[in-house]
Amino acid sequence: MGKRTLTRKRGSGSPIFVAPSHRYLADVRHRGYDKIEKESVLKGKIVDLVKCPGHTAPLAKVVYDNNEEAYIIAPNEVKTGDIVETGIKSSLNKGSVLPLKQIPEGTLIYNIESSPGDGGKFCRAAGTFSKVVSASEDFILIELPSKKQKKFNPECRAAIGIISGSGRTEKYIVKAGKQHHIMRARGKYWPRTSGVAMNALNHPFGSGRGRAHSKIRVVARGTPPGRKVGKVAARRTGRK
Repeated sequence: MGKRTLTRKRGSGSPIFVAPSHRYLADVRHRGYDKIEKESVLKGKIVDLVKCPGHTAPLAKVVYDNNEEAYIIAPNEVKTGDIVETGIKSSLNKGSVLPLKQIPEGTLIYNIESSPGDGGKFCRAAGTFSKVVSASEDFILIELPSKKQKKFNPECRAAIGIISGSGRTEKYIVKAGKQHHIMRARGKYWPRTSGVAMNALNHPFGSGRGRAHSKIRVVARGTPPGRKVGKVAARRTGRK
């Protein structure tokens, strides 16, 4: 079977790789896809803008007309007191949530559901946005931040606008200590060591004989754990 290399020991339950979710403010999702949203509209008021260590973008605290409280990812140019809507008859205001079939082509959106009612899975990082490319009865074609186009169920919901916090990456890190706290706040693995910099017993690319990896980087899907590094089950290699 092969031995588990140093980089493959992650995920075994060690506190190093567990996110400190008890410090997070909330799990940001679209509210439950209930009868109100499917038939009409529910309005909510933004009462506060807050920062959560588990998210790169600011969050907005919303109180809906039915006294339900929730947190949403704050879009650009919203402020306390603004009204957001959720439901099939919602307006196209920033922060409002609608099914994709109700959103016109060319509209900028974020926090897109993968399947109807899951709360949002795609395009959630600070400063990102997606765009509705085309619509049909069977699917909605969306251009993601990576410029890749993906088909979605027309019943999936998304929020209108561009996520705030776009200048987050423009500020220099300057020192390693700051990067340490950034990664630790979200439970991310850091620092990352290159495979060719390791010893031969810790990684298939490691040896100490220069930086050139001597083994092919493309491996099969069923490769044993001790060798399963690099481009796993790559569909293609080389330049396009």
